[in-house]
Amino acid sequence: MNPPPVPARRPLTGIRVLELGALIAGPFCAKILSEFGADVVKLEPPKIGDPLRKWRHLEHGTSLWWHVQSRGKRSAAIDLRTAEGQAIARELAKRADIVVENFRPGTLEAWNLSYESLAAVNPGLIMVRISGYGQTGPYRERPGFGVIGEAVGGLRYVTGTPDRPPSRVGVSIGDTLSALYGVIGALMALESRRTSGRGQIVDVALYESVFSVMESMLPEFDRFDVIRERTGSILPGIAPTSAYRSADGSFILIAANGDSIFQRLCRAIGREDLARDQSLAHNDGRAARQQWLDDEIGRWTRTQSPDAVIAAMEAAEVPASKIYTIRDIVADAQYAAREMIREIRLADGSALKVPGVVPKMSATPGQVDGGGPALGEHTDEILRELDYDAATIAALRARGVLG
Repeated sequence: MNPPPVPARRPLTGIRVLELGALIAGPFCAKILSEFGADVVKLEPPKIGDPLRKWRHLEHGTSLWWHVQSRGKRSAAIDLRTAEGQAIARELAKRADIVVENFRPGTLEAWNLSYESLAAVNPGLIMVRISGYGQTGPYRERPGFGVIGEAVGGLRYVTGTPDRPPSRVGVSIGDTLSALYGVIGALMALESRRTSGRGQIVDVALYESVFSVMESMLPEFDRFDVIRERTGSILPGIAPTSAYRSADGSFILIAANGDSIFQRLCRAIGREDLARDQSLAHNDGRAARQQWLDDEIGRWTRTQSPDAVIAAMEAAEVPASKIYTIRDIVADAQYAAREMIREIRLADGSALKVPGVVPKMSATPGQVDGGGPALGEHTDEILRELDYDAATIAALRARGVLG
């Protein structure tokens, strides 16, 4: 069945967003709002723009990442360090529903763009503020990238194997978690404004976003003085769930930690004895013998090809998967069926694969709107919307306020 056509009006059509900041957390938050219809105006420093434009692999001088992070946005190159640039930002904020920023706390205030001053002329304004440690507390002024949030939030300590230094997750998970909380906060603030008429600050700290997903770490420490450690591919106390080596040396993830699922796994690998063992009938018993149980399962997987393991697990309805590379993802039927591999057309006419939109909505789905804008591509257009005439725009550009 083909997905429904994307309607002209998406859930956030008519919502105006002003994006201040750079790199990952704030821009990722604004990107999601854009996918669901918000008009996102991104302000960038003239000449250099958002540093993400030069991160990782470049084509024609622009990062390919840029076309994921900034798709659907409009770019205006404006120097916020100047009084004239700040005046433009204030005028844009006056007409905005949401401002998204991820500067170090105090930066906007130094630029005369505090929430209080903006809300004085736009009481309904919502400001999403994403920073390392939040807008309050003794660490508020410390610089903090996502990786620092991951360390302070507890994630880095438990990531990796016990015999090696803590590993990083292979993506900027602290930033993206914070961006998601920023979106959630913005949508809740919009709903609150619907009845109160007033906006508010959504204060998102990188370390808190990470800490909030650390499951039972805190109560276990509080009650039993347990400090969760690095454990590689297993999750202590939940069994069996791990990566098991197959006959060709590659690993297959099997997650059979549900009681009935474990029974099906045992029978799929020819271990009726384990299925009948009452000491393994529930998770607490399996967790007490976790390493031994993983060795027993691994003894079987090492005799099987990866495809044979997957086939046996699918037949037994046991969750299992090989560990995907991006090549596997691009070739996968499930990704294709749910339009998670999309193609956009860049300014040079070439096609570029980018991730699809999440979540899926049956009546008002999001949409991928091309690639990221060129630096300052929409500067004049945006200023004209603010009733700046051509002579004023030219004069600002001559003074270096505009790119």
